[in-house]
Amino acid sequence: MNKKLFVISGSSGVGKGTVLKKFLEKNPHFMLSISCTTRSPRPGEVDGVNYFFLTKEEFKNCIDNDKFLEWAEFAGNFYGTKQKYINQCLAEGKDIILEIDTQGALQVKKRMPEAVLIFICPPSLEELEHRLRGRKTEDEATIKKRLDAVKIELERAEKFDYRVVNDDLDRAVKELEEIIIGEQKC
Repeated sequence: MNKKLFVISGSSGVGKGTVLKKFLEKNPHFMLSISCTTRSPRPGEVDGVNYFFLTKEEFKNCIDNDKFLEWAEFAGNFYGTKQKYINQCLAEGKDIILEIDTQGALQVKKRMPEAVLIFICPPSLEELEHRLRGRKTEDEATIKKRLDAVKIELERAEKFDYRVVNDDLDRAVKELEEIIIGEQKC
């Protein structure tokens, strides 16, 4: 089977992490890509396992030398995926999944047209709002900001290869599996 890069994106609160976790439990031969970041490690995070932790100078040097497949800045920190890391994993025959935002996913598609982009969709905007409010982890302004971002992400999702609606977790995981297995046979 061909080894490909699969890029999973989805709006905040859509459950993409849960779908992906269940997929990886059922398919342990898949590898979740490790991103680079300039933020400080959180308690328990390990360099080279959770992230590759870089200084801002190291990160900017990588940008200047075109070493990232994709990168972005969020809240004063940089996040990105090194091209060499992805190429090395694929060359070693590893099945690899990259979980990033839609903007990064479209950057990947420009640089690696063979990458398969999969967007995890909410059943509806109303359900997504209900999920975000149900978390009770964010204030009203943050929730509104996330919901505004969803509209942009849904527009970007039109450029993805596949969309999976997460209205039933088991069905969404099964659909994700079918897409990935089908793509590996191509």
